[in-house]
Amino acid sequence: MGHRCPTYHSAMTNPYASLDATAQAELVRSGKASPVELVTAAIDAVEATNEAVNAVIHPRFGHALEEAAAVRPKEQPFAGVPIVVKDLDGTLAGEPYHAGTRHLRDHGYVPDVTSWLFQRLIDAGFVIIGKTNTPELGLIPSTEPIAYGATHNPFAPDRSAGGSSGGSAAAVAAGMVALGHAGDGGGSIRIPAAMCGLVGLKPSRGRVSLGPVEAEPWAGLVSRLAVTRSVRDTAAALDLVSGERVGDPFALSDPPRPFIDEVGAPTGTMRVGWTCETGDGSVVDPEIAGAVSAAATLIESLGHHVSEATNLPSTDEALVGEMTTHFLTAWPVWVTQSVDQMAVWTGTAPTIDTLEAHTFALSELGRTIGGAAYASALDGLRLLSRRMVSWWDHNDVLVTPTVGQLAPILGQFGPTDDDPLAGVFNATPIVSFTIAFNITGQPAISLPLAMSSGGVPIGVQLVAAPGREDVLLRLAAQLESANPWADRRPVIWAG
Repeated sequence: MGHRCPTYHSAMTNPYASLDATAQAELVRSGKASPVELVTAAIDAVEATNEAVNAVIHPRFGHALEEAAAVRPKEQPFAGVPIVVKDLDGTLAGEPYHAGTRHLRDHGYVPDVTSWLFQRLIDAGFVIIGKTNTPELGLIPSTEPIAYGATHNPFAPDRSAGGSSGGSAAAVAAGMVALGHAGDGGGSIRIPAAMCGLVGLKPSRGRVSLGPVEAEPWAGLVSRLAVTRSVRDTAAALDLVSGERVGDPFALSDPPRPFIDEVGAPTGTMRVGWTCETGDGSVVDPEIAGAVSAAATLIESLGHHVSEATNLPSTDEALVGEMTTHFLTAWPVWVTQSVDQMAVWTGTAPTIDTLEAHTFALSELGRTIGGAAYASALDGLRLLSRRMVSWWDHNDVLVTPTVGQLAPILGQFGPTDDDPLAGVFNATPIVSFTIAFNITGQPAISLPLAMSSGGVPIGVQLVAAPGREDVLLRLAAQLESANPWADRRPVIWAG
């Protein structure tokens, strides 16, 4: 297990720390709390616990208090509810944007555009109290950038909070706020949600617009939403930020009813398959395998048809190997694109001295990959996606581990003297169960259905067909009711 820190509680108690965002919003509507009171309590929580967690790297407390005083509780559904946003996967006009890099940090880069997702959250009345830590360009599923240091898991501070949305996940898990913005290009919402005991939904490709700054990051593998402590908060956030905008390369039909209406709605009898197998030979921790088996048993007890999944494309070794080859052809090109964008923003090209070793190595590799090879890799990913998704022609939900191992001890993902990519390959088993569904564009949610014997959260992933977040939210809410997690508390807790 490694060294465990003693239980830590903040000197300043946040009276709202145990409440989800929906409950906090109700306090404002009922007059039992003011927006300024909620935001002040969240600021106190950050100031009391952030030194131990290192989740919030760009506080904006003064602006947040001003904004809290200006919200309109009668018009905005989440008026005054404090949140954090990740310092990646979206920009906030007038605030630092460093994407986990020393290059942008040292140039003091501040964008002048607010992402549409952020604006929709602001329009709903949420108040952003700070921006959170992330690995450099989100490339490693553990939040340990050189630029800002490691984020610690509130449940086990010597362990990772996951990545790339580890800062947001740690802030929510520690009780600083109830909702944290997150983004997912290979598991970066679901992995930190699993490691920090939260709900993390990766929406379907095209559900949430990534504009106006970005059109198609990572060729459509990237999706964005939030990490939360309740299924209803996740559903509400999805309702707020969903919808096509002009210029979006992907689009989905609007759902037949609001996603929040799926929470508590009748599920019908679903066809559910489960597996702990991967196509890359990754070994699953026995406690995690046990959690998946227990989840399958629980789902069956709720009246669904459950069986161990067979002939599953995502566990086909040849298919997964081919998909991995295509991904590893395209991924360095995307890194090169991001590095070159930083040069445009700052007027100075990043170098080996301003980038982490793995980022620089991947960006240099990307420059050697020709256009035809890149286009062929994308075609290959799309064609294989058709085979992957075919399983859902006859099934509703797949249940897997979110991550096959417990949250790793910090410090395992750096380069070695002779291999700048050593940490990248050390991290690849972490994404074994998540990245395929970025490639296919399917919705997938991690639920905190179990805890290890050592007190480390275990996430269980549910995956539905493209565009069927409604199915996931219905089943997730049913599981939350049957196996509630709201009363769990980490060793670092602001409440």
